[in-house]
Amino acid sequence: MLVEVKIGALIMDPNSNTPVVILKGVDSEAVLPIWVGAYEANAIAVEIEKVTPQRPMTHDLLKNLILQLGYSVERVIVNDLKDNTFYAIIELVNDESGEKVQIDSRPSDAIALALRMDSPIYVDQRVLELSASNVTTAEEEKGEEEWPDVIG
Repeated sequence: MLVEVKIGALIMDPNSNTPVVILKGVDSEAVLPIWVGAYEANAIAVEIEKVTPQRPMTHDLLKNLILQLGYSVERVIVNDLKDNTFYAIIELVNDESGEKVQIDSRPSDAIALALRMDSPIYVDQRVLELSASNVTTAEEEKGEEEWPDVIG
């Protein structure tokens, strides 16, 4: 089962000093933190804040390429979690023929693209369950820690 999510926050993990995208369920209480790289966090933040760069950035280029080839992004799905690494797919659809294509992606890139294409973001329920069990184990080992404010 897929759970639709939206960007709830973009924060810094105080332990690793790494950006974290917090995905929150649209119609559920689901919460999924995904640690991302600084460049990917910037690409997400730029789109959230609706800042228009002077020249297209990588995710803007990808958007333009997809549109020029006659496709649109139907949705992106965070579909797996293995060895503390999240996986995602970008589902494209040909606007003329309806043909669908799935492309393997890092979640951060898929999210940055989905924001630019106004496409929905989903998380597989199994990923939410795997992530929750990992978070519970980590909290038991370390104790609860404070999270900082949203990256702005």
